[in-house]
Amino acid sequence: MQEPQVLVTPDGSRTAYSARYGETYGSRHGAAAQAGHVFVRGSGTDTHPAPQVLEVGFGLGVNFRATLAARAGQALDYLAYEFDPAPASLLAEVAQGEPGSDHPIWPLLLESWPAQPTGELRLEAGEVRLRVIFVDIRAAELPQNWATALYLDGFSPARNPEVWTPELLLRLARALRGGGVLTTYSAAGHVRRALQAAGLQVSRQPGPPGKREYLRAVRP
Repeated sequence: MQEPQVLVTPDGSRTAYSARYGETYGSRHGAAAQAGHVFVRGSGTDTHPAPQVLEVGFGLGVNFRATLAARAGQALDYLAYEFDPAPASLLAEVAQGEPGSDHPIWPLLLESWPAQPTGELRLEAGEVRLRVIFVDIRAAELPQNWATALYLDGFSPARNPEVWTPELLLRLARALRGGGVLTTYSAAGHVRRALQAAGLQVSRQPGPPGKREYLRAVRP
């Protein structure tokens, strides 16, 4: 199968087009800018003393690398769920020369990335621990009261509706610990209402380039 075409976004970072979902993995207006603005800083992970991050949709690893860069070698426990992993060669091409790719765990990830999406990948380097579980998030056994931050970064609700159902959003809300923050680039009304119904305190926040707003939801 032909690998997705790599695209350079206006901030100089790269993303790629997914033929399966008919969308790019990251924002065409700035993949790294969205990762930093919405997920890392939007959730407060950049300043948290000991963050435990749960990501829905590891994708090309842009959010993970942005988090590594923001943490600058500090402690990080990162758990990601990925149903349709991109090949390691694509992850490597998109990450070349990008912030976070110089962390020792990134080359370990590229070396260990499975050719077939089965089981899970566990890596550790310095103060950083990473688990990537290759499973449909709907069938995954999610941790309870665990995450200080949850990056909800599946493809859009129109293209990937199964990631945005009220049932799954309720389960994701329960994965947050008290005070934990869920962020997502989506600002769709039905997503906001489902997060509120799951018991989260939801607010609209100013978005990154190319996006008017995004959603930030806190578990009381």
